[in-house]
Amino acid sequence: MFFGWLKHYMPRSLYGRAALILIVPIVGLQLIVSIIFIQRHFDDVTTQMTRSMAIELRLVLAQYETAGVSELAAPLKIELAAGEIIEERRRWYDFSGLIVRRELFGMLDGVQAIDLPDGRVLRVEVDTERGPVVLSFDRLRVSASNPHQLLVYMIGFGVLMTMIAYIYLRNQLRPIKRLARAAAAFGRGQVNDFRPSGAIEVRAAGHAFLDMRNRIERQIEQRTLMLSGVSHDLRTPLTRMKLGLSLLEDEDREPLERDVTEMQRLLDEFLSFAKGASEGEAEACDPFELVRAIVEDCERVGQNVTLGALEGEGSGLVTLRRIGVRRAVENLVGNAVRYGNKAIVSVALTERALRIRVEDDGPGIAVDDREEALKPFARLDAARNQNKGSGVGLGLSIAMDVARAHGGILRLSESTDLGGLRADIVIGR
Repeated sequence: MFFGWLKHYMPRSLYGRAALILIVPIVGLQLIVSIIFIQRHFDDVTTQMTRSMAIELRLVLAQYETAGVSELAAPLKIELAAGEIIEERRRWYDFSGLIVRRELFGMLDGVQAIDLPDGRVLRVEVDTERGPVVLSFDRLRVSASNPHQLLVYMIGFGVLMTMIAYIYLRNQLRPIKRLARAAAAFGRGQVNDFRPSGAIEVRAAGHAFLDMRNRIERQIEQRTLMLSGVSHDLRTPLTRMKLGLSLLEDEDREPLERDVTEMQRLLDEFLSFAKGASEGEAEACDPFELVRAIVEDCERVGQNVTLGALEGEGSGLVTLRRIGVRRAVENLVGNAVRYGNKAIVSVALTERALRIRVEDDGPGIAVDDREEALKPFARLDAARNQNKGSGVGLGLSIAMDVARAHGGILRLSESTDLGGLRADIVIGR
């Protein structure tokens, strides 16, 4: 809970989090080694070398103050000349120069200035009894040679190892991404070729997904075959009943024929529910043309339905099962005109989703009853005015199955324009 605020700054993708887990320890280790290295080379080593050089400078200065010359300067490779340092210089990144200045000022009496113009020479001005003198010597005598090499090697090899580890990590994460794509495609009603690969745990998850997908497909197939078989077997006695009723008088035949027709319609709805969204193959199609054709077909059969706004027309194709989407929209339109006087069908297509909306001017469905209305065989008499028509309560269930088979949802709400029910089929692209 204390680190909850960090979640807003952490990467959300698996690649980003894995890279963070990989990079943070390497960078942390390099920082620790760098601190130790700087403490060792820029402090301890430089301090020891500067103190040793200060002792040599003392000998040279002592001999100079006594005799006016120093015979030790040449053997010790120190240049001694009378004069003053006009300007003290030091490069901003010369951290060891700070240590050199500190030690020389502390160990030599009379130091007036220290000039560090570059990494090759060091000049010290000392005030002696014979006047100011300038001592010049090689900078490498007070600083470690090439102190940056370890840092360069460490950073270079750190970057190289990070790249190699990232390539290996990417290869390990690739099977997980393939599994995610296959699962997402199956949720939209598509079956992609997927073969488990990668580590043992990833392979186990892949095989579990394949087993689950096969069981779901077998269950759907068995349900479809069972309901289709029952519906098909009942057609034969219904046909015989129609033939028998044709021999009766009109007064007795008409009520029974209406019952047989109603039974025939119920069987057709059962068969449509059994097929669900599994009928037909998913293909790229223009949703505007598809909905326009559905509305035209509904108008030809006498339904009071109009085509509403088509937003985002021409922005691309969507992978759909034409037969399933047509069945879902036709069921929504049928419910709309059955319980209301008119229906409006509109389409909105964005880069991320497709929305097909059906609105009516009927009594609508109460908020508390909408979840119940989506269940198969659910009929809400008070909400949908069953006196205007009868059904088995599969229209919304079929539409919801179709939406789920495409990886989408069916949303029910109140129509702001017509005042009745508004049903939205939302499918991700």
